[in-house]
Amino acid sequence: MATYSFLDVTASITGTGGSFSIGSGSGNAEEGITIERVEDKNTMTVGADGTVMHSLHASNAGTVMIRLLKTSPTNGLLSALYNAQKVSSSFWGTNVISVYNVATGDVIVCTNVAFARHAPITYAKDGGTMEWSFQAGSVDGTLG
Repeated sequence: MATYSFLDVTASITGTGGSFSIGSGSGNAEEGITIERVEDKNTMTVGADGTVMHSLHASNAGTVMIRLLKTSPTNGLLSALYNAQKVSSSFWGTNVISVYNVATGDVIVCTNVAFARHAPITYAKDGGTMEWSFQAGSVDGTLG
């Protein structure tokens, strides 16, 4: 039986204005990091006679969601990175997000990454979490 632990997940973001960890030890919320492709890789077309055609799509675009505790210092780092990049299109969309699980051998690299928006800021009874949303031009990698 295999065992999983977020403690084995190392992740980083690198772009104009900084490079730092966003994985274990960064004040991650329980929901952690989610990487998702934005398009299906295939379209199946069924002909009038029942013949099937598959169309392989080239896109590897995706989204990345990083969830941090409200008190995580990484929120300040991401906010500063966002502010540094939004001033010029030459800085925008050039981030790289890398996620590794050293125990399982998972390797995911997201390139041409832009902030989708600044994380919503909530002041409430409980601290809660902050969700940082990114859009990636390419998500590549393998699961161990």
